[in-house]
Amino acid sequence: MQLDKQILKILDDCCEAFTFPMLDNGYVYPAAFRLTLFRSDFDWAIVIEVFGFSPRSGLPDINVSTFASRLRNRPSRERYVNEIAYKAYLKNNPNNESRFYYPIEEGTWQDEENGDLVAVGVQDVLLRGEAIAVPSHETFEKLGIRQDSSQRTTVFELCRALAAVHRELVLATPDERRANVLTELPQILELDDWNHPDLAGGVKASDSETFQQIAKVLATGDLTQYRPSLLGNTHWRNWPGGGQL
Repeated sequence: MQLDKQILKILDDCCEAFTFPMLDNGYVYPAAFRLTLFRSDFDWAIVIEVFGFSPRSGLPDINVSTFASRLRNRPSRERYVNEIAYKAYLKNNPNNESRFYYPIEEGTWQDEENGDLVAVGVQDVLLRGEAIAVPSHETFEKLGIRQDSSQRTTVFELCRALAAVHRELVLATPDERRANVLTELPQILELDDWNHPDLAGGVKASDSETFQQIAKVLATGDLTQYRPSLLGNTHWRNWPGGGQL
């Protein structure tokens, strides 16, 4: 099988196993995305970052999903109840790994009684150790983030505002992005916007022009293979179902 077809097969398997990013994940309010490619003559990797807020997680997080010919820093045996469970995980996830990072520090900025809301009167949050002012109502309006002046600011609205103004701080650091990528692989392409397949609508990676072309880039090293004809759709407005469950 040609390498680009092998890559698409791996991605399709992850789509079927629900380990490939679904941008309208009903449990996550999305705020920002990024896709990065790494390649050598021997190996390849795709990293997709999703920054958003899941009420079930408690804090906003970055989900860094890595898909690769080979992975490093796999979970240790100690994380599993027994050897059988550990080997089953590796067998079922041979080419994919996921990490979570929390760029916004826990603190009094979240309402004590309802963690989905920003606390009344809070002035700032610690983002990567830096005090960042909570945007004003006017800023939310300018950014096109729905906010009724009579209502409280939600955590997911705050995430979207921070992503618009401090994108590099809410997304993964270079070390976080490369956590499962082989150290010798050079980065060859970074995308802030692309046309992502609608997994919930039954569209797999191999059906997607974006990932068909990305697979060819990784197989050949030829960046001109990525020549999208479709508009990017990775702004959170394009995925209104995110976080609605």
